[in-house]
Amino acid sequence: MRLRWLCPKLLPISTWVAFRMPLAMRYMYLPVAFSIALSLSSPAAAEVIASKSYSYFDIRGKTADELDRELGRRGPTASGSSARHPGATKIRFGGEATYIQDNGRCRVGNVKVTVHTQIILPRWNSRRGANKELSMIWDALSSDIKRHEERHAEIARDQARAMERAIRALPQQRSCEAMQELVSNESARGIEEHDRLQARFDRVEAVNFQKRMLRLLKNRINGRAGGK
Repeated sequence: MRLRWLCPKLLPISTWVAFRMPLAMRYMYLPVAFSIALSLSSPAAAEVIASKSYSYFDIRGKTADELDRELGRRGPTASGSSARHPGATKIRFGGEATYIQDNGRCRVGNVKVTVHTQIILPRWNSRRGANKELSMIWDALSSDIKRHEERHAEIARDQARAMERAIRALPQQRSCEAMQELVSNESARGIEEHDRLQARFDRVEAVNFQKRMLRLLKNRINGRAGGK
C-alpha cells in the first residue's frame, strides 16, 4: 500500500486537504494451532495466555515524498501479498484442551487458549533537521498507526477470551472423538469470527482516516499554541 501525503507543508486549518491513505492499514495473522489431550481424571480449568511484542523498521527522509517512498520500500507485507504497509500486526493463536470421560460421557476438562501479537511500526531515523511542520505531521500519523495496530492486538486478545469461554461451555458428548470434533469446529468458528472482526475494523478505519488525522493535527496545533 502506498501512503500518499498531499501537503508537504502544513496549511491553514480552513484550507486543509491534508493527506489520504487509500487503503486501510492491514494486519497479518497466522493459522491457529490447537492440540488435544485425553485426561481421565484431571479437574476442569481454563485460562487465556496473551503476549505482545514490538518490532520496528527504520525509515529516513527530510521531506514527505522521501518518507512516503521509504514506507513503500521498507514497510511490512501482509500474509499472501507483496504490498507494503505503514504498520502491521502479526497474530498467532494456539491452544490445548483436555477431555474428561466419566459415566459414558465426555466433556472438556482443561482449556488453554494462547494468542501472541507482534506489532510492527515505523521509526523515523533522520528527524533531526526536518522542518517542524513535517515533524508534527509525522507525530500525528505515527501515533495513529500505533493506535490502529494496538487495536488489532486488542481484538485478537478479546477473541481469544471468547474462544476459551465458548469451548469451555460446549455440551458433553457420548464419546471423546465427538467432543474433539466439536472443539475443533468451535475453534475454527472462533478464528473465522476473529477475521471478520479485524476486517470490519479496517473498513471503518479506512473510511474515517482523513477526519481522524485532521482532528489529530488540529489538537497538536492547539497544544503547541497553548504551550507558547
